[in-house]
Amino acid sequence: MAPSLKGILYMCGGVLCLALGDAVTKWLGQVHSPLQIIFFRTLVSLPLIVLIARFNGGLRTLGTRRPGVHLLRGLIFAATMVTFMWGLVLLPLATATAIAFAAPLFVTLLSVPLLGERVDRPTWLATLLGFVGVLVVVRPGAAGFQPAMLVVVAAALFYALTMITARRYGEGEHLWAMVFYTTLVPCLGASLTLPWVWQTPAPLHWIGFLAGGVLGVGAMVGLTQAFRHAPAAIAAPFDYTALLWAVLLGWGFWDEMPDPWVFAGGSLIIASGLAIAYQERRVALNRRPSL
Repeated sequence: MAPSLKGILYMCGGVLCLALGDAVTKWLGQVHSPLQIIFFRTLVSLPLIVLIARFNGGLRTLGTRRPGVHLLRGLIFAATMVTFMWGLVLLPLATATAIAFAAPLFVTLLSVPLLGERVDRPTWLATLLGFVGVLVVVRPGAAGFQPAMLVVVAAALFYALTMITARRYGEGEHLWAMVFYTTLVPCLGASLTLPWVWQTPAPLHWIGFLAGGVLGVGAMVGLTQAFRHAPAAIAAPFDYTALLWAVLLGWGFWDEMPDPWVFAGGSLIIASGLAIAYQERRVALNRRPSL
């Protein structure tokens, strides 16, 4: 099998795991606090991450010289999880997914002040198009506006900060260390809140907590392997298959059917993301030294 095709399949599999994990979270969130869901999801994920690290470089890959950075990233990612899970419970699955696609737009926007990167005009125009798409989905001031939409916008912003800090401080840190500590901090933080948010899970909910953790790790492995086998410009566009899965899962389990504004805005956001990926690839090719 060609490496690029293998990368695409890994990406599609990882995105499917993400979509299924979101659906499980939405279902659990009808009974349990996001903090309790975070605790069990990360508690299940941590030993799986350690196991993966054990067979991909050894446990030494979990070592770090920057505990403060990992604490910061863990806290930001915990905020990402809380806000996104909250939004999943309050909004249709496809609506939350479409708004969450704004995260790469925030990465582009924040890379200038926080990383000192230069962004060319085509990328700025594509980013502006993406934010127009977000406004189309959210529609502030219109009858279809829900405050929970702003919660998911905040989740996209927090996730962008998680990615920005990975780019800023990731050099010299192993991938599995970055993943491990970003999972450990939310687990420890959520555990401190359990006396106030605890709801004894029904037997079926225990299966949901286990599935959420396994699907989260499956998504991480799928996305990581995708970028190892295929160039980012080829693999990344298939991230948007998440919207298709979100529509199908939302319709199948909750009888949710997004209104036309969600599809229109989501299409603009996806077009923006594809344009940014294309432009980044074109710039990278132009910078490649000729032989």
